[in-house]
This record gives sequence, structure tokens and C-alpha cells, in this order.
Amino acid sequence: MMQAAVLSSTISNSTPTGAVADAAAVRGQLKAWLVERAYPLWWEVGADRVNGGFHEKLGLDGRPTNDARRARVQARQVYSYSVAAKSGWNGPVREAAEHGLTFFLNHYRRPDGLFRTKVAPDGTALDDTVVLYDQAFALFALAAAQSATPESRRAEEMAVALRQRLLDTLHHAQGGFEESHPRTLPLLSNPHMHMLEASLAWMEQGGDGGWRDLAEEIVGLALSRFIDDDMGGLKEFFDGDWRPQAGTSGRIVEPGHQFEWSWLMLRWAALTGSKAAADAAWRMIAVGEGPGVDPARGVAMNALLDDLTPHDPVARLWPQTERIKCAVLAALATRDDADRSDTYWTMAANGGRGLMKYFDTPVKGLWRDRLNPDGTFVEEAAPASSFYHIVCAIQELDRALAAIGHPEAGHPG
Repeated sequence: MMQAAVLSSTISNSTPTGAVADAAAVRGQLKAWLVERAYPLWWEVGADRVNGGFHEKLGLDGRPTNDARRARVQARQVYSYSVAAKSGWNGPVREAAEHGLTFFLNHYRRPDGLFRTKVAPDGTALDDTVVLYDQAFALFALAAAQSATPESRRAEEMAVALRQRLLDTLHHAQGGFEESHPRTLPLLSNPHMHMLEASLAWMEQGGDGGWRDLAEEIVGLALSRFIDDDMGGLKEFFDGDWRPQAGTSGRIVEPGHQFEWSWLMLRWAALTGSKAAADAAWRMIAVGEGPGVDPARGVAMNALLDDLTPHDPVARLWPQTERIKCAVLAALATRDDADRSDTYWTMAANGGRGLMKYFDTPVKGLWRDRLNPDGTFVEEAAPASSFYHIVCAIQELDRALAAIGHPEAGHPG
């Protein structure tokens, strides 16, 4: 849920603008696909009834692959099904969420309370490494599980213990976290984004003050180290002292992460009144939506360099979802300026149309992952990891329309 601070004073009975109506039409198509096609398929076929948990991928023929299972994917599927009822799915929401959570906790949680990276389909440990990214998604999945079963405090207790364990073992002296222990370089901004996302999710669940403290630290690190003051975009790879890594990797700017970080920064600004966070969000949106979008294909590409020229013009699915998320929050944040707000509603609609390109598959409810510069898709299995991105984007679009009183908000189709 977006924070009340963002949604307050947005309810309006005025006639929707053309831009809002356009976004609402796209929302209807997305929700129908999600509820009628994707949720049933990924539960009926994507869930492993023999071993537990969820399959890593489904082939374009709709059959599961036998890939090893990453912690982040199981955690994301726990989230996706924990919030399914909010999208209008009438399937076994709690059963699906518990199916994923049980496998995740039984097979990924190590004796020290941290989470391993990868297991075999039968749950046998394949990679016991602890990386920050997976810990962030463990925290996020536990928050989702808590929201689905508020009568139980078990998820919160585990999350608080995991947070403390990370602070004890991976905390960086200059703020944020090491990537792993023993240290590996480069340090990465991306896991911190998901740590911030998890912290905000726990704040929404009424978690203790430690979540706000952690969120504030990560926002501060992003403002002081991750975001390039001159260019306005956020970088990915850093040395051990939080300086951009030497060479090309230190110059990479991902449009999808500009959108995703801006969505989080706007949420933080709404909660705290932070002008610095809001200003950073607007600049990141400009980078992502300007040079980051290929007008010929209508999609956000994978990566730029810090001179804002294309670095990787392939367009994965997930940046399209983040484009929607930040656009709708930007539209609400600028609602006092109708023309500016409409610009962001249009951005959301365009993002939704870009996303739907990926849903043209032989088996409905699957998706493509990579769109080539020539407009063709890579022929490959559909990764379950994308579902979390899709679910969150559609729910954010739906909530934003509800916040301005759009009459169809909350109903699929």
C-alpha cells in the first residue's frame, strides 16, 4: 500500500482527464490479464506440488523447467500471492502464500538466521552464500506474509532478527551494507534499493522504529553516494569506499532503477517531507523517461552510460513495470498542477502499453523477458522473478486511480 501521506487529500469526484482515462483503460487490460490469466497459471502450473515452493521458470509451452531455485524468486512469489486478493484474484490466496513461505523458510534459512542463495528443486542446498540482495527479499517476503496473516507475529520476529543480524555482520562503516562476508567487490546500490523497499513495507505494517532508521540511512546513502549530482542519475557499482567503480561499470545508469528509486524516494518524501529526496526523484525520472526510453519500441532500455548514451539497448520486462510505478506516484504528487500530473498519467499509460507487448505469448499468463533493439523477443522461458514486478506495478496503478476517485478502480477487467 502506498502511504497515507501520499494518498491523503487526493479523492476527487471531478471528471477524469483524457490522460487519466487512458491510464484507466490500460489498467483494465492489465488487471484482466493478471487476474484471469497470470495468477491462475502461476499457481496451477508454477507451484511445485511435489517438492513445494515455486518453479524458477515456465517454458513458453507452459511447462515448468527444472532450474535451480534462487532465494529471491521464492521470496518474490510469496509477495505476489500474499497480495493477490488486493488485485481481485479469488483463488486460494493464503494457501498459495503459505506454500511459498514454507518452502522458503525450510530450505533457505540457515542456522544463523541468514538466507542462502540457491537450492535444488527438491530443496537441497546448492549455494550457501549470503548476499545482501537475497536478505532484502527475505525481509520483503516476511512483510508480505505478515500482511496476509496479521494475527501471527512470527514473520515480524524473524524479520527483526534478520535485520539485526545484517547490521551485526554486513554493516558498512560509511553507511549501508557490504555485499557479503567476507567482503566482495564491487559494492552495489541495487540491494540497498530493495532494503529500502523492505523497510518501507515493514513501516506500513507498523513495525518498530528500526525500520525507519534503516530507511533513513539508505536514503541518505543514495543522496550522498549513489546519485551523481551533475547528471542526476543513480549509479550501480562502487568500490569499497562508496566511490563509483573505475571503468565502464562505474558509469552504468539503469533506466529501470531510476524509476524504481524515484518511486521509493517519492514515498519517503511523502512520509518525511524530505525535499532532497523529492528533488532527487524528479531528476531520476527525467533520466529514465528521457534518454532511457527508446521511442521506436516504446520501452525503457536496460542501461545507459553516465553521458546518457545507450549502453545496453535490450529492453527487459521489469523496467517497464517500474516506469508505471513511479509515474503514478509522480502523478499523485503533482495533482495540484493538472498539466504536469497529466504528463505522468500519460507516462503511466505508455509504460503499461510497453509492458503489454511482453504478454503476447502462446500460453496466456506467461511473458517474454527481453526485447531486442530490432523489435524481436528472445525466445526463452518466462522467469518467475518478473511476477513481483508485474503485480506491484498493476496494484500501484490501481491504487493511484482509486486515490483520485476513478469509479472503476479496484475492479478487474
